[in-house]
Amino acid sequence: MENTIKINFRDLETKEFPVRTTLYEISKSFTSHFNYEILIGKINNKLADLSDKVNQSCQVDFYDRSSVSGNSVYARSLIFMFVVAVRNVLGEDVNVIVQHSVERGIYCEITNHPIDESYVQKIEEEMSSIQKKGFLFSKINASRYDAIRYFQSKNRFDKVKVLKYISNSNINLYRLDDYYDYFYGEMAYNTNAINDFKLTYLKKNSVVLSFPDITNPEMTLDFAVPPLLYQTFQEYIEWGRCLGITNAADLNERAITGKYDEIIRFSEAYFNRQLANIAERIRDSKKKIKLVLIAGPTSSGKTTTAQKLEVYLQSCGIQTHQISLDNYFKDRLETPKDEDGVYDFESIEALDVDLFNKHLAELLSGEVVWVPEYNFVSGKKEYKRRRMQMGKNDIIVVEGLHGLNEELTMSVERKNKFKIFISPLTQLNIDNHTRIHTTDTRKLRRIIRDNKFRDYSAGETLQMWGKIRAGEEKYVYPYQEEADVVLNSALVYEIAAIKVYAEPLLFSVEETDAMYPEALRLINFLRNFLPIPSDTIPQDSVLREFIGGSAFRE
Repeated sequence: MENTIKINFRDLETKEFPVRTTLYEISKSFTSHFNYEILIGKINNKLADLSDKVNQSCQVDFYDRSSVSGNSVYARSLIFMFVVAVRNVLGEDVNVIVQHSVERGIYCEITNHPIDESYVQKIEEEMSSIQKKGFLFSKINASRYDAIRYFQSKNRFDKVKVLKYISNSNINLYRLDDYYDYFYGEMAYNTNAINDFKLTYLKKNSVVLSFPDITNPEMTLDFAVPPLLYQTFQEYIEWGRCLGITNAADLNERAITGKYDEIIRFSEAYFNRQLANIAERIRDSKKKIKLVLIAGPTSSGKTTTAQKLEVYLQSCGIQTHQISLDNYFKDRLETPKDEDGVYDFESIEALDVDLFNKHLAELLSGEVVWVPEYNFVSGKKEYKRRRMQMGKNDIIVVEGLHGLNEELTMSVERKNKFKIFISPLTQLNIDNHTRIHTTDTRKLRRIIRDNKFRDYSAGETLQMWGKIRAGEEKYVYPYQEEADVVLNSALVYEIAAIKVYAEPLLFSVEETDAMYPEALRLINFLRNFLPIPSDTIPQDSVLREFIGGSAFRE
């Protein structure tokens, strides 16, 4: 039996190590390739904790906090440190609820104990102490049954409920100091690596946990509350609590009792009520609104929302005309390219902004305009059948990535525009300490739509995701607070409904595919949910934009 193994790092160099060397020890030989602490490894294209031991020769890679995988590990490990620090400062009976992302931070609530800024400072100091002590994030493989019994004994029933619906016989628990927790992703090797963070006190029992993200991995930026986004999240959280669905287990319980139909109805009614309120606000505005702009990140449901909003506006007695920015792409040969030489359709420079503004000015003057339709096969605009002319009190509804950017609509005064930022801002968690990323909801929507309507595989969509996100960070999120309203397109039931569409596509990603680790992560995420049928999802639901069967033109 050989006593050494060969480790090939990124096809750049190969080194020998003793059999059963931990990935953590191996990583020390490759730190010169990274700017920050290595947080997680990959063995033969499968993510692995640094505490895992390597028994045979293999290909390896590593990730620090500047990468998507590494940053997820950083955030998860930091949350665990936060939970332990709160317990150490405030006592074992205190409950921490990790809610959602907000402005490069994570919004958290602390219950069963009043807190103020002085308590938040003590918690942050305790986190710093834990970080400096270098506690291990120890992974323990346990039977699901034993884990349930353990969490029952500690009165941590959110964990009991979520583990009840997982089919795995065995699960991984993690221990930090003397505290055990369940997460469905990997942790850092020790707390030394989680060395940059801030806590910001908001009000009552809430704080924001901030840390370096992939757009700014160098340091933690100060947190500033984005008022519109924050308010929308809070309203949806409270609505979820009134509904009695705050985590995956709550939704699963509705599924096993067959009461998912009413959740679908309630969710659709909530979304429709938002649209009705927006339509009435536009109708009652003292400003002369001529242009409604709907913008948001990919897979937010912009197209269906624009069509539904037209219905609500028309029910208020307002005649509407819809324009999609996708039809104003420049001809392919004029489209800018990114640093890799690939056409950059995310850039505002990919749009014929001059032509768009010319058409807006003409329409608002009452002239007849032939609106183009972009042929994505030929890469050219075509003028076939869209003849448009506005009446005196008509409104144009525009949907597209850059709708909130004033550069797009410079020919129209700001007072004549109503801007809507749309995104699926889910209030649902897996359990108290495990949030659901809004990005994951959009990613699953995109995978399903790309396969159904564009014939892309899940692997191809996942491969594009990095550039999609970079475009959003550059062209969408900087403008979100310029909106007049934030529209939440999340549906409480949707992950359970899209599971049956997404899982087969994710399982089709081969183990040799570079996107396999991400596909596997999403598969493990979906395992927390029981599926529900999509039969009773209304044809005008925003979800139909992705799964098919929409009453609107697809």
